[in-house]
Amino acid sequence: MTPAQRLLPLLTVLAWSGAAAAQEVVKIGVAGPLSGEIAHLGKAMENGVALAIEDLNAKGVTIGGKKVLFKMQSEDDAADPKQGTAVAQKLVDARVAAVIGHANSGTTVPASRIYNAAGIPQISPSATTPAYTKQKFAGAMRVVANDNMLGSSLGRYAVEQLGARRIAIIDDRSAYGQGVADEFVKSAQARVPGMKMLAREFTTPKATDFSTILTSIRARKPDLIFFGGMDATAGGILRQMKALGIEVRLMGGDGICTEALPALAGEGMRDGAVFCAEAGGVDAAHEKAVNDFIARFHAKFHSDIQTYAPYAYDATMAVAAAMRAAGSYDPAKYLPALRQIQYPGLTGIIQFDSNGDIRDGAMTVSTYKGGKKAKLAVLR
Repeated sequence: MTPAQRLLPLLTVLAWSGAAAAQEVVKIGVAGPLSGEIAHLGKAMENGVALAIEDLNAKGVTIGGKKVLFKMQSEDDAADPKQGTAVAQKLVDARVAAVIGHANSGTTVPASRIYNAAGIPQISPSATTPAYTKQKFAGAMRVVANDNMLGSSLGRYAVEQLGARRIAIIDDRSAYGQGVADEFVKSAQARVPGMKMLAREFTTPKATDFSTILTSIRARKPDLIFFGGMDATAGGILRQMKALGIEVRLMGGDGICTEALPALAGEGMRDGAVFCAEAGGVDAAHEKAVNDFIARFHAKFHSDIQTYAPYAYDATMAVAAAMRAAGSYDPAKYLPALRQIQYPGLTGIIQFDSNGDIRDGAMTVSTYKGGKKAKLAVLR
C-alpha cells in the first residue's frame, strides 16, 4: 500500500467531519403533556413534530445558504402550569429557535410569558383560550381556532341542529374548560332569547366521582349536557351517566373530541349521543394529504394520530418556511416572516391575523359511531 493509499481513509474521515461541522443544528422545542391523564394527546403532538423534522432533514434544508440539521427537544409539562413554566425556562436555556406547544391553555399562557421575554416564537397546535393571543405577544401564535370560535359554533349547532333547549353545563374550572363553556352559553342564549341554562356545575381535571353533580342535573331533565374539559374527565362522566341511567346527549369541545374517548367512556359511549367539535377542519382539497399523513403516522408510531398531530406538523413546517424566507433561524430575524407566512399546510393555509390567531379558523363537528369518530360538518 502506498503512502497515499494509507492516507485516503484518514482524509475521508476528515472530510466527513468537516462537512458535519459545517452543518448547523436548529433546535425546535416541543412542550406538552407526556405524562398524566392526557399524555396520549401530548405524545401525538410530539410525534407530529418528529415527522415534520424527519421530512425537513430528508429534504436537506438550507437557510441563508447553509445546510441545517433540525433537531427536536421535547419536554413534559404534565399539563401542569407550574411544570409548564419550568419546562419553558429549560427550553429557553437550551436556546431553541422555536417552540411548538404547549398543548392545553392552562400551561400555554404562563409559558408564553417566558418565551416572550426571551424573544422565542411559540406556536400552539391546540391551545384555544383567547387569553393566549390577547396578550399581544409578537411570538405567540396558534394554528387552530380559539374558544370564542369553538364555543360559539357549538352553541349554534346545539340549538339550531340538535334542537336543544334544556341544557345543563359542567366545566372543569381550567382556563380551557371554563372558557369554552362560557362561549357556548353566550352563543346558545343569543340564538334562543330568554333561554336559561338548567344548571352550571363544576368539577376538576383530576376528579373521578361525578355522581353528586350528575344526580342534581338528572332531576332537572335536560335534553343536552355540555362539558368543558378534557377527554379523560369526559370518559368518567359518560360512564357514570350510564350507571345513573342518564340517557342524555353530551357535547363538548376539542378537549373531548379525541379518538381515545370511546375507550375512556367504555359502556358509557352510545352511538350518536356524543357531539364534539375540534378546532380545525379539512376540506376536500386537503383530505388526501391528511389521509397520507395519517397512514405515515400509523406506520411509524403504531398509534392513532389523536387530534393535534397534523397541526403540530404544520406548525413546525411553517416555522421552517419562515426561516428559509428570512434566510436565518435567529428568532429576531425570522419572526417577521413567520407573522406574514402563508404556508400551504396539510390542514389548510397557515396564516396568522394581527393577534397571532389562525385566519379563517374552521371547526369540525363530529359524533361517535361504533367506537369511532364520525364527521358531521365543518363550520366556520
